[in-house]
Amino acid sequence: MKQAYIFDMDGTLFQTNRILGHALDDAFTFLREQERWTGETPLAKYQSIMGVPLPEVWRTLLPTHTDDERTVVDQIFQGALITHIKQGHGALYPGAEATLMALKAADHPLYIASNGWNNYLAAIVTYYELDRWLDGVYSIEDVASLQKSDLVRHILSNHQLTQATVVGDRISDFMAARTNQLPAIGCRFDFSNEAELAEADYIVSDLRDILKLSLAPLSK
Repeated sequence: MKQAYIFDMDGTLFQTNRILGHALDDAFTFLREQERWTGETPLAKYQSIMGVPLPEVWRTLLPTHTDDERTVVDQIFQGALITHIKQGHGALYPGAEATLMALKAADHPLYIASNGWNNYLAAIVTYYELDRWLDGVYSIEDVASLQKSDLVRHILSNHQLTQATVVGDRISDFMAARTNQLPAIGCRFDFSNEAELAEADYIVSDLRDILKLSLAPLSK
């Protein structure tokens, strides 16, 4: 079996920045209407922690709110994200389709490992017809721990993969690769930062550059 690639979705294949602010503002507008929030929507704070599971996002953004309130806000946010995807407000990164197509043509198994929820991922996959190339799409909901390292381990086990590379933009992706003794490709895109990218084994500024890399498995 050829080497598999396990891609993150947000900030790696999908330009989440195009819809994130709008969806987050929808959620915080609801809180303002309920007189449970004053001030601006904390978009910059969310962007700084991009890549963590959503329960952690809401604990960070809404530290004094109840779990029930966070659940409602999450539902509004998720619904808004999916609406914006279906309305065509998002976009894949340049070269995403060409890269997936080339890797699939070369018989590389391709998977998604994302901290996003299943319905959100399904909306992206459906709108952009990514199932033309993907062999599996996995959400953080698929593992009880809500940890990206466990999600990657789940994919490796589920598909009996012996060679794989993780492609992502944040520390959770690189740590998931390291925990599972896999090489990591860091994407220098919208939500990345240099300190985290230093943990990746390779760095690309264009997804098509992945096709030029000569990847070596890490020593066990």
